[in-house]
Amino acid sequence: MTVSLRARLLLATLVASCIGLAVVGVLTYTLVTRDQLAEVDGELERVHPPIERAAAVADDREAAIRAVAPGFFVQLRTADGLASVTIPAREPGGDGSVIEVGEVGELPRPNARLGDDGAVFASIDADGEHSMRVRVSSQEDGSVLVIGRLLSSSEEAAERLFLALLAATGGAVLVIGLLGTWLVRIGLRPLDAVAGAAAGITDADLDRRVPGADGRTEVGRLAATINGMLDRLQGAFDQRQRDLAALQESEATMRRFVADASHELRTPIAATAAYAELFERGARERPDDLARAMAGIRSETARMSTLVNDLLLLAQLDEGRPMAATVVDLADVVIESADAASAMAPDRVVRVRVEDVVHVVGDHVRLRQVVDNLLGNVRTHTPPGTVCLVTVKRDRDDGLIVVADDGPGMGPHDAERAFRRFHRADVSRSRASGGAGLGLSIVNAIVTAHGGTVELRSDAGVGTTVTVRLPIDEEMS
Repeated sequence: MTVSLRARLLLATLVASCIGLAVVGVLTYTLVTRDQLAEVDGELERVHPPIERAAAVADDREAAIRAVAPGFFVQLRTADGLASVTIPAREPGGDGSVIEVGEVGELPRPNARLGDDGAVFASIDADGEHSMRVRVSSQEDGSVLVIGRLLSSSEEAAERLFLALLAATGGAVLVIGLLGTWLVRIGLRPLDAVAGAAAGITDADLDRRVPGADGRTEVGRLAATINGMLDRLQGAFDQRQRDLAALQESEATMRRFVADASHELRTPIAATAAYAELFERGARERPDDLARAMAGIRSETARMSTLVNDLLLLAQLDEGRPMAATVVDLADVVIESADAASAMAPDRVVRVRVEDVVHVVGDHVRLRQVVDNLLGNVRTHTPPGTVCLVTVKRDRDDGLIVVADDGPGMGPHDAERAFRRFHRADVSRSRASGGAGLGLSIVNAIVTAHGGTVELRSDAGVGTTVTVRLPIDEEMS
């Protein structure tokens, strides 16, 4: 059975209160009854001397004893235990009658070690109905003097005390229960506030926190723990949202990639099929048409091969496959690429400036491909006579390759999307305005695989500057 914390606290309070009140009641009852017996013992001790003197009177001892100790039980026994004088005890009853007891049961014997008369006090059953407190002492002649007092009034007082304590205990428990219920309700209000605030937090409201976080109180520590859990949940939820967004973006990129690759491959495949159909229609019999068909097939096949190789390279880089790790002098890479570019496009001016000797750890072939692609973009997207300056220099712990041209540049929209795969400024994808749009994507992927970054800055009518930043090999530079 599940019991609420409020009920457990109230039950614990009531149990503790009952135990405490019971202990106090037992102690009070015991001390009061003991004081009552001590008071009766004091009365018996006070009336003992006059009763002893009256018992020594030869004539009418009973009258003399009643005169000095009215209402007390007095019995004088011989050394043989026979009662020579017995005076009954008298005491008013609770109903107005008079209680008289003249017989007693077994009495204790005097103890000579306790004093001159060896007085012994004891509570005895007088006649089967009433209790009596007696003082038993020995006399000089060997007889035994018994003095007693009925305990009816003391017992009635003790009974009234017991009922009063019982009623007081019951009332106190009731008051404590009501007061405890109120105090527990007040004490648990912070916990209820924490529970209510926690219950009101939903997936769309994870930035809310429960109040009362304080390490000095139990509820405050609970609130702090819940807030810490909510922080972790919010972090996990935000990460899940980011992962979901990244997955959606990846899926969109994949769909766009497949669509773009299909679009790029569709043209050379269609052209190859057309040349093959031309061959089947009799071009084999006509030398001019045969040469045209074969040349077209070779051109389109080379185009498809280049595209497929670029896609394969990007896929390998995306998988994080390790690249060659050798010490590469960036000046050698730039000079080789510039010489090849000048040979391929004599109508473009390519200049090289080496400001610092820079060595990096990487793949010489891939780094050469980076510079080749950048210079290929200059060759493709700038008019004849364009001047391109390739600079190699050092910037703290990085080596820089800066390719800057004074061509027509590009607008902000194209500059922002320049590194996206298959992005081309000409949406018509005309072959006259460039390739498949993978050149800068390959540059970015290769540089990223080497632990570097690529930055492009371009303004329409001013020119384009691409900065490749690679970490330097300190041992060689």
